[in-house]
Amino acid sequence: MSEVEQLRRQIALECEAMQRLMHDFAAVAKHEVITHHYAVIADCQSQLETLVGNDEASIITVETYKHAMETMEAPYVSL
Repeated sequence: MSEVEQLRRQIALECEAMQRLMHDFAAVAKHEVITHHYAVIADCQSQLETLVGNDEASIITVETYKHAMETMEAPYVSL
């Protein structure tokens, strides 16, 4: 797995963790915990910038974030 793919996976894992914090039984996540996950995502984006440049790193980060959040929302949709 390339370094870019590893960073993309790390971003997705951080997003999934935040999503679980917002929807699991521990309904209220501490602000510090969510802030930590965003800080890890920012660090991943910084590492991506050195590999693919600023614009591409931003695109990868946003697309990965959106995909991870949309994927995690599906089980919680009530019909």
